[in-house]
Amino acid sequence: MAEVSAQERIEASAEKVWAQLTDFTSWGRWNATHTGFPEGGPATLEAGAVYQENMKLMGFPAEVAWTVEACEPGRVFATRGKGPMGVNLTMRYALTPEGETTTVRVDGEFTGPAVSLMAGKLRDSATAALNESLRKLGGLVA
Repeated sequence: MAEVSAQERIEASAEKVWAQLTDFTSWGRWNATHTGFPEGGPATLEAGAVYQENMKLMGFPAEVAWTVEACEPGRVFATRGKGPMGVNLTMRYALTPEGETTTVRVDGEFTGPAVSLMAGKLRDSATAALNESLRKLGGLVA
């Protein structure tokens, strides 16, 4: 298993951050691992919604089938995914408003037989990508 997390304080309201985070047409502008949505983002943003995402991590392309686990507008967006080689993923974005700023925390987990072979390298690469993504997200809404 490889667990990853990143946190960034963004100089924007939670509503502004949430609007950007859930605008799936703009993910390529801020999400460092995202390369595309073959069929678009989720049709509805609610628990149980499914969508496909093309990603690149550690230089390797992957298609992930995501299911929305939780969606609390302005607060939490959590997903569970299945990737190649039996890799399972979870991602959870949590927004904490603090006046006109928002702390965004992302927690992720990678599990599966292939992960155990490269857990340390995957953790480092995914953490760097999360930190870069949050900086870019902040730049779009600030």
